[in-house]
Amino acid sequence: MNGKKSQKVVVLATGGTIAGTAANGSDHTGYTAAQLGVQHLLDAIPTLNDALQGDVLVCEQVVQLDSKDMDHATWQTLAQRCAYWLSQPDVGGIVITHGTDTLEETAWFLQMVLGPTKPVVLTCAMRPATALMPDGPQNLWDAIAVARDVMVHGVMAVCAGRIHSARDVQKVHTYRLDAFSSGDAGPRGWVEQGRVRWADPGSWPLKHANAHQVLERPVAQWPWVAVLHNHANPDARQVHALMAAGVQGIVLAGTGNGTVHHSLLAALTQAQDQGVAVRLTTRCAEGQIVGAVSELPTAPRGLNAFKARVSLMLDLMG
Repeated sequence: MNGKKSQKVVVLATGGTIAGTAANGSDHTGYTAAQLGVQHLLDAIPTLNDALQGDVLVCEQVVQLDSKDMDHATWQTLAQRCAYWLSQPDVGGIVITHGTDTLEETAWFLQMVLGPTKPVVLTCAMRPATALMPDGPQNLWDAIAVARDVMVHGVMAVCAGRIHSARDVQKVHTYRLDAFSSGDAGPRGWVEQGRVRWADPGSWPLKHANAHQVLERPVAQWPWVAVLHNHANPDARQVHALMAAGVQGIVLAGTGNGTVHHSLLAALTQAQDQGVAVRLTTRCAEGQIVGAVSELPTAPRGLNAFKARVSLMLDLMG
């Protein structure tokens, strides 16, 4: 797992909508839950090996039911199977496929009963497996990625790219794909392009390496860093004007996932070639740039353009 020797990821299936079927692919509500076995769910993920990254997958059908019919006997059986697999030294984590209706109850029950130090990740679906665009395969893929992450301890729930703790997770919507929320606590993290991003990674430095320069250097000598925004039909002359005036750094708030108009990209690339430090972020209020989307270097992830300007200014003081 993540740099360690190969381990097992165990998938325990309990039924639910993720294993449900309907007569019509456009029917998202008139389906029958808990119809497909765990192997069928795994076979629906053609890129499964990409998620495992060398780990070994073990699957087991614990029960097959609609989670509205969850009972204590099933909880006991599921807890026993989790305890068995968690005790195996070569098991790195467990994924449980579950219906959405009582997922939050099962998650909290398992947290209280098992108190696991290894990851136990519940996942689900809001659409049956026969839907034109089922959400189950992606949720299961994401759950496996979370179960392999070295930062995970205890019981989590993964749905629609969000990671929730067993304590906070709650189903809040009857139909939409992102049906779960963690309320005021917010999600613990997100799965983006197969990578886990934690809300509180604990990796931010408490102090910039060049902080002493701020206290000692006259403000007139601080590096000049400008902020630009990508938009429809941007004028690249603003980049040339900044270069001519002696700008030392430019932060660009790109559109969407850090996209940049071709004319603006050409001007910024030229600025880089002439020694101007350029950083790319997004103008979107939520989310961050995912993947390598441009030749431009990205700002520290999660920073908006104005915070990215502060960081670049401090970087240039060195």
